[in-house]
Amino acid sequence: MKLAQLTAYLESLAPLAYQEEYDNSGLIVGHPDSEIHQALISLDCTEAVVDEAIATGCQVIVSHHPIVFKGLKKFNGKTYVERVVEKAIRHNIAIYAIHTNLDNIMTGVNARICETLGLKNSRILAPKHQLLKKLVTYVPVAQAEEVRSALFAAGAGNIGNYSEVSFNAEGFGTFKGNEHTNPYVGEPGKRHREHEIRIESIYPANLESKIIMALVLSHPYEEVAYDLYPITNQHQQVGSGMIGELENAKNADAFLAFVKEKMHASVIRHTAFTGKPIKKVAVCGGSGGFLLKQAIAAGADVFITADYKYHEFFDAEGKIVIADIGHFESEQFTQQLLYEIIQNKFVNFAVRLTKVNTNPVKYYI
Repeated sequence: MKLAQLTAYLESLAPLAYQEEYDNSGLIVGHPDSEIHQALISLDCTEAVVDEAIATGCQVIVSHHPIVFKGLKKFNGKTYVERVVEKAIRHNIAIYAIHTNLDNIMTGVNARICETLGLKNSRILAPKHQLLKKLVTYVPVAQAEEVRSALFAAGAGNIGNYSEVSFNAEGFGTFKGNEHTNPYVGEPGKRHREHEIRIESIYPANLESKIIMALVLSHPYEEVAYDLYPITNQHQQVGSGMIGELENAKNADAFLAFVKEKMHASVIRHTAFTGKPIKKVAVCGGSGGFLLKQAIAAGADVFITADYKYHEFFDAEGKIVIADIGHFESEQFTQQLLYEIIQNKFVNFAVRLTKVNTNPVKYYI
């Protein structure tokens, strides 16, 4: 299939609009029209991973972390980033990264951590704002259901666990077309009064062009009247970190032993135990220290993440246990997640997990 088919599907699940501002998710190396037969999945894209792709005949590497985070000014092989990009280009291997956009969806990286730890009632810890908009349009009564259905099919009307959500009110609209019009109802040059339905529905801002196209194609009028409103509501299914609950509370020592085993962690750096049992657990794959206040506010007993600095541990202030399990360790199951996502969608497409351990951190025990 074409590379664009794979990337389009991945971005339908984890839109690029959901990535953080500093990130560089998406197609980093390669042409969308390239033909691909096999993909290699990895957490990082290193020289060893590119060598593995060459040896196994893979045309694309799908990694969690982008190999390029900022602009490259020279390609002379002095850094591992330059060498990876150069080698991939020479061997016609595409590189695609799906990073914080995969972190920020309800079924992404943090959901896999929650699943691994057996957490129940999991939800987004810090939902994002400014990702939703509202469409208002006016449709003749007879065509209202057709237009509503088209909007829903395009992605409008989803709120939490509910779909096909809209508000509808009846009223009358007026219009008068000039001599160049061919109105669906009424006559040119005469004011027309039409019994209409006002349809309101919320939608993700990144789907706006698709939503408007669906509206225009399904609406009977020559000129479709509609309004678009930005809204500041939280998007409950998009955001940073997750929080859930253990089925049965554990004491802190037993819980950390459980986490160490489940997350295949060599070591866990943590703050002093609070003396309370562990029931509510907040998680964030990778560098999640920025979510500590939200974890405390949500009533979490422990916050599992990575990349904590010495002085940042003091911020727990006895209110919560911070457990730093390591960056690689917190995200390692992302590879399996991506493998399943691609394999379940493209059953006749070859997908393989890297055999390279890309963790740059070693532990002397």
